[in-house]
Amino acid sequence: MRTVELLLDEAADAAVREAWRRLADAGLPSQARHRSPTNSPHLTLASCPELTAPIRWELAEVAAALPLPVRFAGLIRFERPTSVLAWSLAPDAALAELHRKVWDAVTSDNRPETLNPFHAPGNWSPHITLGRTRRAGAFTSRRIPALLPAPPLSAHLATLRSFDTETGALEILTPGA
Repeated sequence: MRTVELLLDEAADAAVREAWRRLADAGLPSQARHRSPTNSPHLTLASCPELTAPIRWELAEVAAALPLPVRFAGLIRFERPTSVLAWSLAPDAALAELHRKVWDAVTSDNRPETLNPFHAPGNWSPHITLGRTRRAGAFTSRRIPALLPAPPLSAHLATLRSFDTETGALEILTPGA
């Protein structure tokens, strides 16, 4: 499976990593414990079985719109099928349009049933994961918000990439690629 993701600017990346560290220091599930060298704070836009040449061309056009300013909207929790704690992003018109273009690109050369329905426009909740676990209800403690730093006041989505979940390979998707 290939993901299509956006990476944050350096300052926002550092703020997310600080939140990861604080969760880990408190003994809570944290992305800081994910030791892969490819582990970076990111916003997942879609996942698909493959990135064909036509998809890559369309994604290169999307990358030309970067960097894209975004606003953090607060703490959010998901229970699907894993417990996730994240900072949500405000889905403004520019972010929604960028997401729609990515979704259109990946659906152009992949069967719809092979795509993650959580990433479909209308279902997608833009967020940056802070912690994840298979343990249901892991993030219900009232002390969690006090543990975390405030999310950045401003941030930019700076780089478009793809991660291959089978090989662990990363690919930066750039204009003109």
